[in-house]
Amino acid sequence: MATRQALAELAADWQARGGEPVSIESVGGVDAARRVQAGQESFDLVFLASDALAKLQAAGRVAAGSVLPLMRSATAVAVPAAAALPDISSEEAVRTAVLAAPSIGYSTGPSGVALQALFARWGIAEQIAARTVQAQPSVPVGALVARGQVALGFQQLAELIHVPGIRIVGPLPPAIAIDTVFGAAVVQGTPNAGAARRVLAFMASPEAADAKRRQGMAPI
Repeated sequence: MATRQALAELAADWQARGGEPVSIESVGGVDAARRVQAGQESFDLVFLASDALAKLQAAGRVAAGSVLPLMRSATAVAVPAAAALPDISSEEAVRTAVLAAPSIGYSTGPSGVALQALFARWGIAEQIAARTVQAQPSVPVGALVARGQVALGFQQLAELIHVPGIRIVGPLPPAIAIDTVFGAAVVQGTPNAGAARRVLAFMASPEAADAKRRQGMAPI
């Protein structure tokens, strides 16, 4: 889901340049990986975090040599629009903000997994367990923050920048930065492999860099 805005803009740009029509279905990463792994639906391309793509490649579900990194996404912190901005300038400041928050939200995606590991490393996972809320797949953490269900939300910056009713405090400090590399691969057995590779080549090109930045991503 973190890539949906960037991919929509890139697909539109590709088609405006005379490229093949592209139809993208955006779902949670866990669901996308499961559906490609199951092999019961027809897809030409799959866009996922690099670790998920590696698993699909190991299982033979994507074409050998087709995995291509496209963009890097930083995890950011958000609070409700009317809330004061907490200090997140250092690792200790973030830990203090988490301990003080009445509720903490995170995703089912890579940033959520990494965040849970961070809480465990800090030794506070059990202490805050009753106050943590994991957003359902395809539900932005920012939406929970905007509705007041979560006081302190963590998610990919790209998934927060378009959510009304929240304030983005900023990215996590370097010491605990949670960055995710998103890429794509050609699904094994697609009859449209040539067109799929052309789309990927464009999305990895310098011409695609500005669209990625506009959607909160860093080009690779």
